[in-house]
Order: sequence, then C-alpha cells, then structure tokens
Amino acid sequence: MLYTNLKHIESASDHKKAISENENVMVICGRMGPMCIPVYGIAEEIEEEYKHVKFYDMEFDNPESHVIRSIPEVDGFMGIPFTIYYKNGKVVKATSSIQSKDQIKAILNKEFSATVPV
Repeated sequence: MLYTNLKHIESASDHKKAISENENVMVICGRMGPMCIPVYGIAEEIEEEYKHVKFYDMEFDNPESHVIRSIPEVDGFMGIPFTIYYKNGKVVKATSSIQSKDQIKAILNKEFSATVPV
C-alpha cells in the first residue's frame, strides 16, 4: 500500500467500482519514489478544491494494477506515475511522470468542467 492520504485502490474490482460509481476520477498509479510523491502531494492538496472529483492512488507494482498498466492510453509511457483521468468510466486523459500543480489543474478543469480557477 502507498503511504498517502488519498483513497487507495488495491484490486481490479476496487478500480472498477471507483470508476463506475463516480463521474470524475483521477487515479495515480505509482510508487513511493521521487517522480510520484510530488503528484500524490498535489492531489492531496487540491482534493478539497475539486469536490466533484474522486482522487485515488494505486500501487504500480501490485499485480492488480494491470487494469491501468494495460490500457491503450499508457502504451509507450516510460515514467511513473501513470495518472489516469476517468469521466463516466471512460479514460479521457492519461499522463506519465511528474506533473506540476498547474498541469494537473488544467487537466481537471478541461476534462471535468471545473469552475475552480487554474
């Protein structure tokens, strides 16, 4: 399990439930490493601003994370974390490696029609 304050996805069934029961979902799939930790921190920091988005983490090395590692949108990704944005159960955006707060908020605002300023 990852040591973050985000909700954890630990299995493929948890993943399916999270994206089917919530309209807007951001899943950060990574490790506790230098490229991942800042992304978890940003998600924790902005979670209160984006109440219409559910934020989760998933451990990259968990065999169950195949549900993220095998989607076409991550084909060719070279760095972790893989950050996947789902709207109504469908992938609308996927990024890899470290992202800034501004980059993440721009995606959230675009894909999830947020009214929160960047």
